[in-house]
Amino acid sequence: MQPARTDTSVSPLAQFGARIKGFGPVLGLLSLCIAGTLLNGDFATLDNLMNVLTRTAFIGIIAVGMTFVIISGGIDLSVGSMAALIAGCMIYFMNALAQGAGGDLAPITMLVLGIAMALVLGAGFGLMHGLLISKGNIEPFIVTLGTLGIFRAVLTYLADGGALTLDATLSELYSPVYYTSVLGAPIPIWIFLFVAAAGAIILNRTTFGRHVQAIGSNEQVARYAAINVDRVKIATYMLLGVCVGIATVLYVPRLGSATPTTGLLWELEAIAAVVVGGTALKGGEGRIVGTVIGAILLSVISNILNLTSIISVYLNAAVQGVVIIAVAFLQRGRK
Repeated sequence: MQPARTDTSVSPLAQFGARIKGFGPVLGLLSLCIAGTLLNGDFATLDNLMNVLTRTAFIGIIAVGMTFVIISGGIDLSVGSMAALIAGCMIYFMNALAQGAGGDLAPITMLVLGIAMALVLGAGFGLMHGLLISKGNIEPFIVTLGTLGIFRAVLTYLADGGALTLDATLSELYSPVYYTSVLGAPIPIWIFLFVAAAGAIILNRTTFGRHVQAIGSNEQVARYAAINVDRVKIATYMLLGVCVGIATVLYVPRLGSATPTTGLLWELEAIAAVVVGGTALKGGEGRIVGTVIGAILLSVISNILNLTSIISVYLNAAVQGVVIIAVAFLQRGRK
């Protein structure tokens, strides 16, 4: 007698649902854009589009680095405070050079040294996080929660509770990095696209990217597969730190100053962009393209709220918090 066959076919509806699942963030972004245009005609203007993308660049660049950390099964709650401290150190350092410590250095050299310092600091802070988490066996949540307070406290100390303002000559020389457009788009947008493209290539086309995903899927199995888990984790946090440094380099010329509130809640926005883009909070799965769309989607939400006054702009962070909780709820069954 032939054994009874089990019907394992998938219904057409289920197949369709699986196909459009990956397009959820795109469909959400398109729906928001249509709604924004209907609510306020100014939303669809080129100037507003450039404004949204420019403001997205800072969080988007950080979110690219955050994607690697979350895919590997980690988290970083300190990126906003890290950006604030890096900005303060940059300004403090460049002001010291401008006031005589730099000798006969040209102003452009001072700027280059300040930018290099920002990237080195970002990588150094990421290295510190990675070592504490991997070698110290401390939970990422605890490590980065602690440094969140440390970084912002150090900046507050350096600024004496006020603001650190960049030297006027250096500020004038530096401001085009934020305000100048190339081929019709501000420089921060181009840098954001470059970082996102590089992140996508690293994640999808390199051994390191495959190791990051393997560790997030099952760390113990990754160890059995001879993957150097500690080294990969350290590298993901260093990569995130460099992304924070790049975002800070682009942010400082916007206002030319750093205060204890600089970068406030950036960690919330970066994590929200990553999870809205489809990266699993439990690790093991994620896409850079999704993160980019998630970052833009959140900026569009904020922009629509600012243009329409549907709710108070002071509730923007509350909206982002709701988005994170809602996406986490929808992801609860994912492995």
